[in-house]
Amino acid sequence: MNLKKLVPWSRRKEIPVRREEADPFLALKEEMDNLFEEFSRSWLDFPFSGGIERRLEGYVPRIDVSEDGDEILVTAELPGIDEKDIDVSLTRDALTIKGEKKISKEDKGKDYYRMERSYGAFHRTIPLPEEVDTDKVKATFKNGVLTVTLPKTAEAKERKKIPVSTS
Repeated sequence: MNLKKLVPWSRRKEIPVRREEADPFLALKEEMDNLFEEFSRSWLDFPFSGGIERRLEGYVPRIDVSEDGDEILVTAELPGIDEKDIDVSLTRDALTIKGEKKISKEDKGKDYYRMERSYGAFHRTIPLPEEVDTDKVKATFKNGVLTVTLPKTAEAKERKKIPVSTS
């Protein structure tokens, strides 16, 4: 039996290779270029095609949560938001940060006047891993950063070491 007839390819033929398959770094570079081009396009067209609304649509502030033995520290980046537009509330097991971001842009020229206004609300709820002493909670807002300090209760601070056995 002739095996060459059963196999659709031979070793002597070269299969054309796509450029991306030949160089995986080139394919990655092209992907990144497309990603940055798409991102910058949505920001650069802002004055002319409703980009200001697109910025606030789905606005979610960045939040960092850290914990040490005595307290939980929550920081939220809220640039461009006034202190009066922020609402911080606490339940037994969660911290909620709500706010509203308002953008207003006015542009006057010799032959034109343009005013754009946009509003966007947000809220974030952070589940708390342990009980918090609600009477000692502090919130400060400075330079667009909200910092909430949540001291733990005495019971939450206690850690019981559990021995591990081999059997």
